[in-house]
Amino acid sequence: MTSPLSFAVLGPVRAWRGQSEIDPGTRQQRLILALLLARAGGAVSVAELVDLLWESDPPPSAVNVVQRHVGMLRRRFEPGLPTRAAGSVLIRDGAEYRLRIDGESLDLLRFRRLVAEAGGSSGEPAVELYREALALWRDRCASGLQAGGRAHPEFVAVDGERLAAVRAAADAALRAGCVHAVLPAIRLAAEYEPLDEALQARLLLALAADGRRAEALKAYADIEHRLADELGIQPGGELRAARDRLLDHDAPADGSRSRRGVRPAFIRPGVPPSRAEAGFGRPAFIRSGVPPSGAEAGFGRPAFIRSGVPPSGAEAELWPPAELELSQSTRAEPPAQLPADHRYFTGRRGVMATAEELLAGDRRTTALVIDGMPGVGKTTLAVHLAHRLAARYPDGQLYADLRGFGSGESVMTPAEALRGFLWSLGAAPAAIPAELHAQAGLYRSILAERRMLILLDNCRDWDQIRHLLPGTGGSLVIATSRRRITGVAGPAGAHPLHLDLLTDAEARELLTRRLGDAAAADPAAVDEIIARCGRLPLALALVATRTVGRPGLSLSAVAGELAEADGRLAGFGDARADLEAIFSWSYRALTPEAARLFRLLPLHPAGELSTEAAAALGGLSLRSARGLLVELGTQLLVQPGDGRWRMHDLLRAYAVELGEEHDDAAERDAAIERVYDYYQLSAYAAHLPLQPQVPLPEPEPSERGVTGRGFTGRADAMAWFAVEQRVLTDIVARAKERGRPRTAWQIALALQNFFQDTAQFKQWAAVVSAGLAATGDDRAAQALLHRSLAGACYFLADLDRGLSHLQHARALFDRLGRRTEQGHVENNIAEIRLDQRRYHEAIQHAEAARALFRAEGDVRGATNALLAIARAQGWLGRHAEALGMFAEARRQFEALGDLHGVGTSQAWLAHTYSMIDDVPHALAIWQQAIDTFRGARARYHTAEVLVSIGDFHSANGDPAVAGQAWSEALAELDGTDSPLARRIRDRLLWHR
Repeated sequence: MTSPLSFAVLGPVRAWRGQSEIDPGTRQQRLILALLLARAGGAVSVAELVDLLWESDPPPSAVNVVQRHVGMLRRRFEPGLPTRAAGSVLIRDGAEYRLRIDGESLDLLRFRRLVAEAGGSSGEPAVELYREALALWRDRCASGLQAGGRAHPEFVAVDGERLAAVRAAADAALRAGCVHAVLPAIRLAAEYEPLDEALQARLLLALAADGRRAEALKAYADIEHRLADELGIQPGGELRAARDRLLDHDAPADGSRSRRGVRPAFIRPGVPPSRAEAGFGRPAFIRSGVPPSGAEAGFGRPAFIRSGVPPSGAEAELWPPAELELSQSTRAEPPAQLPADHRYFTGRRGVMATAEELLAGDRRTTALVIDGMPGVGKTTLAVHLAHRLAARYPDGQLYADLRGFGSGESVMTPAEALRGFLWSLGAAPAAIPAELHAQAGLYRSILAERRMLILLDNCRDWDQIRHLLPGTGGSLVIATSRRRITGVAGPAGAHPLHLDLLTDAEARELLTRRLGDAAAADPAAVDEIIARCGRLPLALALVATRTVGRPGLSLSAVAGELAEADGRLAGFGDARADLEAIFSWSYRALTPEAARLFRLLPLHPAGELSTEAAAALGGLSLRSARGLLVELGTQLLVQPGDGRWRMHDLLRAYAVELGEEHDDAAERDAAIERVYDYYQLSAYAAHLPLQPQVPLPEPEPSERGVTGRGFTGRADAMAWFAVEQRVLTDIVARAKERGRPRTAWQIALALQNFFQDTAQFKQWAAVVSAGLAATGDDRAAQALLHRSLAGACYFLADLDRGLSHLQHARALFDRLGRRTEQGHVENNIAEIRLDQRRYHEAIQHAEAARALFRAEGDVRGATNALLAIARAQGWLGRHAEALGMFAEARRQFEALGDLHGVGTSQAWLAHTYSMIDDVPHALAIWQQAIDTFRGARARYHTAEVLVSIGDFHSANGDPAVAGQAWSEALAELDGTDSPLARRIRDRLLWHR
């Protein structure tokens, strides 16, 4: 008796004969089957099938091709059917085809039956029927078969049935009080249709009914943003009604009705809110003549400040003395002290937008503190921003250059600034108190009645500006500083804004506005000038001014002068003095120790460095280096938050010139040697937690007293290699020239496992090749580097070249009598033979390797050889033997603490289980392998496991899950162009 056929279209198209799944064939055959299934036994014309496969441009043979595909599908459903036989499953009726199916052989028909039954029921029985119906869906109808990102209208219509069923299920569950039964289905459908307001409204109500009101409110905010961003509309009535039901029923404990900062309805004039409600807007309890108490006094201008009633204690600082008189002329003519706006201001749109956002709505922003390096344009931005905002502050603008980075005597004191401000605000000189705190109290009391804008330029630190900030009222301070003023985080309403270098586009716009047609006519010269100026606004402005002042000088000539200066400030001609003057203000303020370190920093191979590297450079203790870097970082360095320090190119050029002027060649050379010592010792220490297979000789201790960095484990070492990769690569290239060939090839070998686990195979080959060129006559080093190069070739799929390097290495190790290293080479040859499917040869080489390792007592090496043997056994069909060997290898690697080995054993164990159709074991152990490799930060091997999972699901008729696994694998490789990445892209392309 023939087993019955069954089909699925509520997700990927699938077919079964009894319990055995049938391969539906090519994509075109799956499309034909999908449309037949979506019709659920209804007829589909040949013309419809032609349109389905080719849309608007069918070939002349289209009808014949359709007929061939139909014939192939028939024979899949009825094996042994003669070529031209009609069959009994996929039948033809004139120019139409249809599938002969019953109500239980197709998931779509079962879904429709259950939905109809649910519609005729009520209460929990109806909800259970809906739940059962919706559980039949695994994805969109005929998922994975969209053409050009568009689904066929027939499939869209079936998807519409699902959405209607979800909405009906939600309504029934809400009425019956058992929404948890269908909440997963509602969530899933809402993810598929994020702009379906009726569906999203039901999701909100379902979440709330399930006790997830906070999640429901967040979901509403997300929907509101999505509708505005994607469609440019506000939520409709149904969605708003759902939100209102959330808010009206058991309002949240914090009293909030909206994430948008809308004033809650419960704050009504004359009605005091509770303490929890007091955070919204200006509290209603602050009413004229009614003094608040305790914590309430912090809102707005305290009501206790009443005419003629002197406060006491802490209140005194806010109290204006009774004898203070402000002239009517001063009140009538507000101060307008802002410097002129810069006529060529450009760019900075991101920072401007952030400032506008901080000042928008109900936020109470009292200060914006702009920080950045010298010459980055802080003052220009602050002045421009102040002019844009001036109209919002009708009571005028105050300005002071605090000269925070001038010489000691030129720095403006807070008292000096306050006296100037109080005079500008109309206070008689005799009425200004002598004490700083009293001056600040008077100043704040005056500002409490006004809306003013105060610009404080060149602030040194928090102590210099804290007395100049308004206490209450509607005034705003804009301050600038070369330092990140940490005290800004203290008072509410003060926000730091960091100003970075211009972007390339902003720099180009600046030069174009200053130079006009000349910039537009020579974009290559403009790009060169931008690069030489390092996108520093001060440098760009100086070059532009110099160019305008020399009409006969072309931009290409200016660019040439800068290039000839080779990174020196001399390329700026007469503008050099201006740059040096600006930089010198900060340099002269340094202690002698910090100044020395500043001059040595350009000797580091990269534009950024760690505290440990700076300590080695300066021959300092870590503690001393940290203190000096903090001193430099307040003015001349940038620490973006990753623990490293960066120096702008022009400041670097300034430091180079200072170093050549003040430090002798011997001191500078010693600094470079210390840095090389640090990186050689640190690279060796970092490679050890990665369980390297290529043994790296331990470097000699530093003759200059330098120690390497310590590492807490594999993750710490991988992170260090990632941030120091550029520096290490540069040292490998330069070390031989400095007479340090051993440093070059040792660092190259230390990088091997990092390159392997991050899939940087081309970089691996390039760096190790540079290391090999530095080995000279050192045969042991040559052998190690040949073997390392073979590994890079293996991962680049250049097996012949890899084998050649291994043969070189084997000959050298044999001559040196290095048996352990010979074992590694034999095992590597086994790996190549496995890739070449020469399994018996692979076993021979792996057995030879295992014998060599055992003789030398190398457990890790012997276990790696066991892995190679097990893989060959599996490919030869000896699955029981392979499973036992993989399990043994995993136990050995776990005992060794070798995560890479554990993950590799797990991956191959899972693969072998998949080969014998033990799916539960395969999937569970594959997931273990992913977790292990991710824990080891081995992204390439994580990707390999995900590819295996995707291949398994693809072969088992689940293309959606396969595509997801392949996409995750490609994400792990992070844009690399390895052979594996190309194979994954091919799979995804085919999958679409």
